Amino acid sequence: MSDQNENTEKKEMSFLDHLEVLRWHLVRSSIAILVFASLAFVFKNIVFDEIILAQKNSDFFTYQLFCRFSEWIGKGDALCLGDIKFSLINLTMSGQFTIHIITSIIAGIVLAFPYLLFEIWRFIRPALHKKERKYATALILSGSALFMMGILFGYYFISPLSVQFLGNYQVSELVENQISIQSFISTVTTLTLACGLVFELPLLVYFLSKMGILTPEVMRKYRKIAIVVTLILSAVITPPDITSQILLTIPLLLLYEFSIFISRIVNKNN
Repeated sequence: MSDQNENTEKKEMSFLDHLEVLRWHLVRSSIAILVFASLAFVFKNIVFDEIILAQKNSDFFTYQLFCRFSEWIGKGDALCLGDIKFSLINLTMSGQFTIHIITSIIAGIVLAFPYLLFEIWRFIRPALHKKERKYATALILSGSALFMMGILFGYYFISPLSVQFLGNYQVSELVENQISIQSFISTVTTLTLACGLVFELPLLVYFLSKMGILTPEVMRKYRKIAIVVTLILSAVITPPDITSQILLTIPLLLLYEFSIFISRIVNKNN
């Protein structure tokens, strides 16, 4: 009876009713982002000094990791990335305050991401069958885990290598690198967020397979094209640094293969 009542309610809901429901999902999501953004705004020393600007320090975890790896394989300091030779400057009167607000909002989105997935699920839940709703917790947890894995991968590998390459690159020793704080933070946050989003590929494949749009046969057929697209995407996201491109390409290809496996399971159970 409960399923019949739910189906009746679905049929009775008009387009405006759906918009009203969507509005409240967006309101709750915005409130969650605002709460976490406010916390990030208050604890600016942690957000900037210990997280974002930490990549400018030569003792950053990734740089030390490469040094230890270089010593471990007997290459001495060959892979040590060395000191970063640029200074950060602020060019406008409101520059630091503006970047403080923007960065806090980005931090709010990252921290609130699991709840945002939950709100998306709540919105599409009425259109799903009872059996499909049982996977809610698994989907939210897996989506959140994939996003955080992408964020951590981007923060600890792609972003710092990009900072090293772009920050130390010089066309001439006569030209000193003085980089605006807006440019530095934009590079770090964009690369990190991009990695977090592309790591959501398996979740996207799950929903596309569930809707019958995607099949494992199609993904296998276009694997070569997917490899080319992955290489292009890696080149767009990362700077002209072959190491960063390879580091991003490898997990993307592994995620694509994993997505084929997910698509096969979904299509088998449909």
